Amino acid sequence: MIVATLMFIIRNGEILLIEKKRGLGEGKVNGPGGKIDPGETPLQCVVRETEEEVGLRPLRPRKLGELHFAMSDIADILCHVFVAYDFEGQLCETAEAKPFWCRLDDIPYDRMWKDDVHWLPHVLKRRTFFGRFIFDREEVIWFDLELDPVW
Repeated sequence: MIVATLMFIIRNGEILLIEKKRGLGEGKVNGPGGKIDPGETPLQCVVRETEEEVGLRPLRPRKLGELHFAMSDIADILCHVFVAYDFEGQLCETAEAKPFWCRLDDIPYDRMWKDDVHWLPHVLKRRTFFGRFIFDREEVIWFDLELDPVW
């Protein structure tokens, strides 16, 4: 199983998104994040990955969700989803990601993974969630989303 993170920085009616330039999801829009290194916590990972991918250090990140993905063509994924409302650093493009700010009401779901439309709106509402998704290649064939779980 791959264990990974996602970070969504929200400020002034906008959300920071990236166009992924390589690896899993290349060409798709998502939040910064990535695989957890050995000995690293999800929180440490999401801060490191965000800095590496877009040059920003999220301040006071808060975990809002967990997503479990069963994929037909790669290993299963457990993803810890975080949100932050402040940051430090300079936004920059890297070899991994082309970052951009997007208005909250203009999120390009048609360019994202097909599961995002089910749980990302809850990130915007600051609600916690636990989701399970089964994919056949890039199509969601089954999902279950629990809102406000007790952690």
